[in-house]
Amino acid sequence: FFSSRRRHTRSLCDWSSDVCSSDLGPVKGQDYSVDMVIDGWSRRILGAEVHEAECSKLAREFLDRVCRDEGITSDAEAVLHSDNGAPMRSSKLAATMRELGISLSFSRPGVSNDNAYAESLFKTMKYHQGYPTRRFRDLNAVRIWIEGFVDWYNSEHRPSGIKDVTPNQRYVGEADAICAIRQQTYGRAMKKNPRRWSRPPRCWKQPEIVRINDPRPGK
Repeated sequence: FFSSRRRHTRSLCDWSSDVCSSDLGPVKGQDYSVDMVIDGWSRRILGAEVHEAECSKLAREFLDRVCRDEGITSDAEAVLHSDNGAPMRSSKLAATMRELGISLSFSRPGVSNDNAYAESLFKTMKYHQGYPTRRFRDLNAVRIWIEGFVDWYNSEHRPSGIKDVTPNQRYVGEADAICAIRQQTYGRAMKKNPRRWSRPPRCWKQPEIVRINDPRPGK
C-alpha cells in the first residue's frame, strides 16, 4: 500500500504501474503489451508505451524515461507500486529504480485489487466508447489509439475520486480553485431555494491524502 503526498511536488511522488495485454492484434491470439504509469495523487497518466510482448528491459527503459520526463532525481522520495509480474520483479529494474531513489512496492500475492489505480485505469480504457471492437491493423495502429486515449484521459476524463476534475487540473494545482467555485455555487443555490435540498450540498474539498485500499471507517 502507499499513502500519497498532501500536495504535488517533484520530489515526493507515488506512482502505480501495470501491464495490460490487448487482444486486438491483427491475428487471433496475437496480443500487444500496454505499459502505463499513473500518478496516484492526480490520477494523471505519466507515460504509456505499447510493445509486442512483455519484457523487463523495455519496462526498465520505459520507467527510466518517465522519471526523466518528470524530473525525478536521486534525492526524490518516490514509490512505484505494481503487481508481481516478472518485468517488475527484474533485478535490473530494481537496480535502476534504486539509482533514481525510487522504492518499489508490490501487490500482495493473490489479492486482485492491491493495484487499484492502475487496474481502474485499464478498465476505463477497455470500456471507453472508442475502444475498437475489431482488431487493430498493426502495432502502430495500437500506439496511435493509446496516444489518443492518454490525451483524453488526462484532459477530459473526470474521476469521481478527485471530485470530478481532470487529472491534468489536479496535477498542475488548479483543482482546489475549481472546486471552491463549485462549493460557492452550490451554497448560493441552496440559500436561494432551500426547499429543493433535502441534505447539505456535496462537499467539493479535494482529498489531501490518497491511499491504495484505504480502509473504511471502523475497519
